[in-house]
Amino acid sequence: MPALTPLGDSALLVKFGDEIDPDLNRRVQALAVLLGSAPLDGVGESLPAYASLLVHYDPLRLEYAEVAEWVGGFLDQAEAAAARPAGQIEVPVHYGGQSGPDLEAVAAYHKISSAEVVRLHTSRTYTVYMMGFTPGFPYLGTLDPRLVTPRLETPRTLVPAGTVAIAGQQTGIYPLASPGGWRLLGRTPLPLFDLSSEQPFLFAPGDEVRFVPLEGADGA
Repeated sequence: MPALTPLGDSALLVKFGDEIDPDLNRRVQALAVLLGSAPLDGVGESLPAYASLLVHYDPLRLEYAEVAEWVGGFLDQAEAAAARPAGQIEVPVHYGGQSGPDLEAVAAYHKISSAEVVRLHTSRTYTVYMMGFTPGFPYLGTLDPRLVTPRLETPRTLVPAGTVAIAGQQTGIYPLASPGGWRLLGRTPLPLFDLSSEQPFLFAPGDEVRFVPLEGADGA
């Protein structure tokens, strides 16, 4: 069973495990859905991560023991429940060139061609494990082991919106122009974040994502 622990004086952490695993993440997402379907007065956001769920609450209205009892009442259901139906999203990508300035360096690091990097990156269906560090940024996993690459030693001060990148065994897309230390492989024209929309984020945890190289991509 998951472990429940306090995190400061206003949050509870539900920990399902210590690794990036689709089964663990589905349980996290299922619990998040269940908690959202029967909210408790005084409980705020529930934030799903790879293998844990962070539940914020107001310590002036609730004690930790009350929140733990409330969350604990859903654990059996979460174990049996499936996460919400996964969205299926295709992401077109211009690989290489100015769109993906690290493509050749990643290829050289692994002693393969740029075209092979693109082939490996587009050959998998990825799961959105969690969202952050900027609005709409999807953490996707996991990469083919032949593409696992460390972050840049010195992050860039500005990464353009729509940039598709990798770091460690993860891949992701920068929804907004921001600093970043991931390796940049390409760029998508898809908008990932629209504050004026009723659904501002293109992705949600649990979605399944495939990358598709656009014609004329430099690395294809």
